[in-house]
Amino acid sequence: MDILYGRNPVLEALRAGRRARKLVVAVGVRPEPRLREILDRAHAQGIRVEEVPRNRLDDIAHTEHHQGVAGYFHARVAVRLEAMLQDAREPALLLVLDNIQDPQNLGAIARSAEACAVDGIVLARNRAAAVTAAAAKASAGATEYVPVAVESNLANALVTLGAAGIWRVGLDPVADTRYDVFDYRQPVALVIGAEGEGMRPITRRHCDAVVSIPMLGHVASLNAGASAAVLLYEVQRQRGFAAR
Repeated sequence: MDILYGRNPVLEALRAGRRARKLVVAVGVRPEPRLREILDRAHAQGIRVEEVPRNRLDDIAHTEHHQGVAGYFHARVAVRLEAMLQDAREPALLLVLDNIQDPQNLGAIARSAEACAVDGIVLARNRAAAVTAAAAKASAGATEYVPVAVESNLANALVTLGAAGIWRVGLDPVADTRYDVFDYRQPVALVIGAEGEGMRPITRRHCDAVVSIPMLGHVASLNAGASAAVLLYEVQRQRGFAAR
């Protein structure tokens, strides 16, 4: 069971058809359009809605930033990498996240991924952020629409991607090739490393190409969420922003 909180994550979960046991709404919360749609969808789907004091909702969501609503949703079915590849559109566009541990970054990446019609995100099982309620909140509900595969061995996952004919393009601030020079019109998996550490050496060795984003100011790099957005929109720019 997943507890999601915030109006966008709860609403998008309902729109995506995820089953829920019940919703919890703060007493006296302002019924703006998103909340009205949440309540209407809950009623149409036969989902129980319970009103509770705001401090009780704080305890349920483990945060005060719940916007007056939370939901007890059934967990999403895990996606296998092989199934993700089978369902990918042409040319495939995937994200591989290496040791991204901040759920806010994961949520921001998922939001950009959904906006850019990414076929799926590949995460490591250990030492990495999972798709938690915090990540869902940061994604504004985008995590409901982007398939996620969790792999115990990221290097093996990269081997699988390469065998499927997908170019593995890593991001490294010291790479010689600028990010907008590479040809992304072929099937690609963008590999994004953690802030500070970047990609692990074993991950970098499994990349077919490594690109960098030029930094013109004083800071050395962008955070992982911003970097992923830059790369994804360059991919779609080269592909003509065609609907997928």
